[in-house]
Amino acid sequence: MKKVVTFGEIMLRLATPGYQRFIQSTNLNATFGGGEANVAVSLSNYGIPTDFITRLPKNDIAEWCVSDLRKYNVGVNNIIRGGDRVGIYYLETGAVARASKVIYDRANSSIAEIKPGMVDWKEVFKDAQWFHWTGITPALSQGAADACLEAIKVANEMGVTVSTDLNYRKNLWKYGKTASEIMPALVEGCDIILGNEEDAEKVFGIKPEGFDVAHTGGDVNAAEFESVCTQLKKRFPRAKKVIITLRGSINANHNTWGGCLHSDKLYQSKRYDITHIVDRVGGGDSFMGGLIYGLISYPSDDRKALEFAVAASCLKHTIFGDFNLVTVAEVENLMKGDGSGRVSR
Repeated sequence: MKKVVTFGEIMLRLATPGYQRFIQSTNLNATFGGGEANVAVSLSNYGIPTDFITRLPKNDIAEWCVSDLRKYNVGVNNIIRGGDRVGIYYLETGAVARASKVIYDRANSSIAEIKPGMVDWKEVFKDAQWFHWTGITPALSQGAADACLEAIKVANEMGVTVSTDLNYRKNLWKYGKTASEIMPALVEGCDIILGNEEDAEKVFGIKPEGFDVAHTGGDVNAAEFESVCTQLKKRFPRAKKVIITLRGSINANHNTWGGCLHSDKLYQSKRYDITHIVDRVGGGDSFMGGLIYGLISYPSDDRKALEFAVAASCLKHTIFGDFNLVTVAEVENLMKGDGSGRVSR
């Protein structure tokens, strides 16, 4: 089977234990995470060969990171070296009416200083079927944006399917360019586009009429987003499928979760009621990992691919850390309705 390639930043994640606030915590739990790396881990767990591309320094923290990726069978042989540091993010997990909080310390990270020409994309893609990137990568620096565009163009030339998660992060766009200036040229080369209720609006000014995520009360109607999908496909005609994740936030611990996919028509997923969230960071990435697996494994069944993605990401909400450490069998059991959580003996 040909591999899936992902490209982006992986960071050291330092999280307060449980629901402690930064100011009261005396220790932090250290793991690693980052959008594209999270997708690669999901796919590796599902048995799909992966190759994660990034730029890391030559130090012990970077080696720790690479070792962690190897543990999950993610391909690391094409990671390039250079620069001085691995980015860090700090996480305080919210509860009930108190939202979670993320603080980034990623300025001047190794990948933020990447330039076009540093990665031999033709070599990377020679045995690849799919390339995935997110809107986080071009937000890091002009060099990262240029390297991402370089990769997309080579993937297009080589017939590699390209997907993106729009993943708008307003706090990252600090190098003098906006997402609206940079993203269109990159998204033009994509076959699959994933977003949520605000990505399309914040980046492209496309939104469903009369929708306000802050006042959903957990009730998000997938049909409201059909116009978002069709508008995105009209603006980016290469895109064969547009997918929207649908999160209804009742509070920090209780969300509803689902999605819709537009290809030949609109498909709506089952809706999950997630009442006791363990960790929602990486939820969108686990959806993307499940979606890529589903589209590869069920190429003629968009509905099943969507349901796999939603079930996979539902399970991610029960797992601490960025990575979704579930198997295909576990996802398929939930798709069949087995959400009882009974002990497996």
